[in-house]
Amino acid sequence: MRDKAAWQLDVRAAGTDDADTLLIVLGGRWRIDQSLPSADTLNDRLDAPVRSVRFDASELADWDSGLLTYVSGISKSCASRGIAVDSSGLPPGAQRLLAMAAAVPEQTLTGRDRGPRGPLAHVGAATLEFFHGAPRMLGFLGEVVLSLLRLVSGRARFRARDLWLEIEQVGPRALPIVSVISFLVGLILAYLGADQLRLVGAQIFIADLVAIGMVREVGALMTGVIISGRTGAAFAAQLGTMQVNEEIDAYQTLGISAIDFLVLPRILALMLMVPLLTLYSAFIGMLAGMLVSLTIFDIGAFEYYTETLRALDFKQFAVGLSKGTVYGAIVAFAGCLRGMQCGRSAEAVGHAATSAVVTAMLLITIAASIMTIVFYQLGI
Repeated sequence: MRDKAAWQLDVRAAGTDDADTLLIVLGGRWRIDQSLPSADTLNDRLDAPVRSVRFDASELADWDSGLLTYVSGISKSCASRGIAVDSSGLPPGAQRLLAMAAAVPEQTLTGRDRGPRGPLAHVGAATLEFFHGAPRMLGFLGEVVLSLLRLVSGRARFRARDLWLEIEQVGPRALPIVSVISFLVGLILAYLGADQLRLVGAQIFIADLVAIGMVREVGALMTGVIISGRTGAAFAAQLGTMQVNEEIDAYQTLGISAIDFLVLPRILALMLMVPLLTLYSAFIGMLAGMLVSLTIFDIGAFEYYTETLRALDFKQFAVGLSKGTVYGAIVAFAGCLRGMQCGRSAEAVGHAATSAVVTAMLLITIAASIMTIVFYQLGI
């Protein structure tokens, strides 16, 4: 068992002149391995008419963080009762550590220790968050546009190898998940279309449905959603961790634009690779539709191939590529925005990654709706 007699504690009145002052005499070894007393043991004495508490550590042999924990607990109890604490009798090192601990504000963790809120409170909080976040989002968008203009004029500062590294991360390494999702989506489109076309004996138009749907809409949309969950969250986590480690502050101190050096390569990588992934996704979806047509509905491979070529033209590919480019820019923008806005804690990094995915999906849905209406009105 630990030696409980290693520490010494004596609590008494400071003297006849200071009858309202409580003197706490500390002696022996106040170390964390000595089964130290709890600060709650003095609650009864603090409830008495005491106006101040003073420490005397003249008989203290040695100490570590155990002493700091005990003194900090007493200080908090005194603060809740309005009692002044005089720590001048503690060792100089303990005084400095206590001052440093008191100077750091208590970390506030979002979503914790909150009471239940009604639907109206949730709506109000979301509205306030939107109006506070919209100006910051527009400001970040302006900085990205200026960075792109510096790139065009040859004044943007970033390393070419960083761009190629990002291209590798967001392009070739995303092929497996894009392949699986696109194949399954192509199967779903083929089955849904065939179920209705079979009623009028027009199963051959499964090729038209899958080809136009994947090339024009679904391929780009599914690729954007996949990339937002895979790459957008990664961008937010990477930049958020750099914020926590104060690496972005170091770039600014050195006079290096964090937008040029960190954000611009990521935006360019996604704007270049997402259109290619969109084409790949459309091709995989058409293969899935062909598989369903060959095995379930007895449509020949040559018939399916011919009907697919007849349904597709350059206009369909242009629409799909344009949407893929916009979705890639949106995912990169959302991921970098939330990463640059990240707080200084580990929890803030997780919140930034989650917010990046939600923001990217919301903006992709809005952009998809707007572009579909515009292309329809233009007859494209």
